[in-house]
Amino acid sequence: MDDFDIGGIDEVIHGRLRLGVMAYLAGLGAGSAEFNALKTRLQASDGNLSVHLRKLEEVGYVAIEKSFVGRKPLTRVVLTREGRKAFLAYLDAISRLVDAPRITGPPDGDL
Repeated sequence: MDDFDIGGIDEVIHGRLRLGVMAYLAGLGAGSAEFNALKTRLQASDGNLSVHLRKLEEVGYVAIEKSFVGRKPLTRVVLTREGRKAFLAYLDAISRLVDAPRITGPPDGDL
């Protein structure tokens, strides 16, 4: 199983919510989304999403932009160039694991 390399999986991205953030942002043409749109789409709480965004921001995968629209605060999350590159590498690593040769056995899983 030379193609099996679990070490190629980016642990920062691999968490369910962080993976959701990266996939959502990468899937948008602009690569950015408002905090509330992410929160709704990922079915996350404010605090939970904030913690995961901070982890992504610390490694440079996203940038957080804060502004005001009228008197209301607006937080926008932007996928960085480094983040897009890391996400593509993550997808490539997952693809290699999925495509790696497997031990085959009976369909019911009994060996």
